[in-house]
Amino acid sequence: MKNYYIIDFDSTFTQVEALDELARISLEGSPDQEQVYKEIERFTNLAMEGKISFREALAGRVALLRANKEHLQKLIKHLKKKVSKSFDRNREFFKQNADTAWIVSGGFKEFIVPVVSPYGIREENIYANTFKFDDNGYIIGFDDTNPLSNEGGKVQLLKDLNIQGKIYGIGDGYSDFQLKESGLIEKFFAFTENISRKSVTDKADHVTPSFDEFLYVNQLPSAISYPKNRILCLIVGDVPEISAHILKRDGFSIRVKETFEDKYTKDVGMLLLGNGVEISDEQLSHCDKLKTLGYLGDVKGRVSRRICNEKGIVVFDDKKEKPTNAEFVPRRMADFINNGDTDQSRNFPHLILPKKLKGHRLLHIHKNVPGILARINNIYADNEINILSQFLMTRGEIGYVVTDIDSNYDKSLIKQLKQIENTIKFRILYKN
Repeated sequence: MKNYYIIDFDSTFTQVEALDELARISLEGSPDQEQVYKEIERFTNLAMEGKISFREALAGRVALLRANKEHLQKLIKHLKKKVSKSFDRNREFFKQNADTAWIVSGGFKEFIVPVVSPYGIREENIYANTFKFDDNGYIIGFDDTNPLSNEGGKVQLLKDLNIQGKIYGIGDGYSDFQLKESGLIEKFFAFTENISRKSVTDKADHVTPSFDEFLYVNQLPSAISYPKNRILCLIVGDVPEISAHILKRDGFSIRVKETFEDKYTKDVGMLLLGNGVEISDEQLSHCDKLKTLGYLGDVKGRVSRRICNEKGIVVFDDKKEKPTNAEFVPRRMADFINNGDTDQSRNFPHLILPKKLKGHRLLHIHKNVPGILARINNIYADNEINILSQFLMTRGEIGYVVTDIDSNYDKSLIKQLKQIENTIKFRILYKN
């Protein structure tokens, strides 16, 4: 049996509620703009939380819009820039699952089709409402015969379609949960990358903070090897809010603490320290999952460089203690996690790598001794792996090899690379 993926549009595929954004566009300059917009937003939230019927909310919002076809074109342009980041980086998934990745939404085809079609989602697999227009191109209503305009519309649609296969639902609202409640789908994944509604997450089979997480738990091909929401980023001490915002916006799981607590040592993947914070050698030696450490000040004397090198932890700091580096340091940390970049690190060779959209990127951190690259490439050759590009740089006692490959590989390849003598740490960055 095939697997089908029923994906919501508003606040799931995109970061925003499209009708709310259309209201902003169509009401721009109106003296009662803010008042009307808040009323539209209120209808949206009540429906998403299951407190009023979807039909009631839809009719109420459309009546308040004052929008025309010109406004719709502006909305489409805006929405294309607001696709959720985890969906955007997994375009390949939609191309590979063109038959079974569907958009099912209480929104409107007039703006959904142009936004999702570039991702390889077929128009016949997009189910949504349609507007009615007057002779001047103004929206005056919607097709009320469409089941998606009614309460429980998604349930009725799936009953009518009678899909033969396992169906997985992904969405942020109550209408998405209703699919699970009806028994029509295998599992419901509450999507929380943009908004989290407790009334929905409490009833979900799985809360997925990103599309990467959905792909990961279902063992589906993904653009990245490990969901960023599973990487614990611990922020300790006096750290400006913008620093935490940058890392949270990038999708990492954030914890903010006044001091570094021992209970986090085994799980922390990223560590950002405010100026003056110290971490003991004993604590650092237990940070086995720590990939990068940022320090908003001069890290010298605060954190053991020796232990960081021994554990393959990339360190970024702010030696000049500029206020702007409240953004610089977390961005450098994110660039290392996302792309493998080590530019301007305190302890690693400085590499800025090309963005890799397809294939696999493998990072090998090792002691700077002769012959490592030859051993790495012998393993690739033995496994008949085609190397697309490769980068090697050394600094002091650290060697860093980044290899991009386009081949599928056996798990034994990873085991062989990890077992090379003098290996410190190994990561798979991209998987597709």
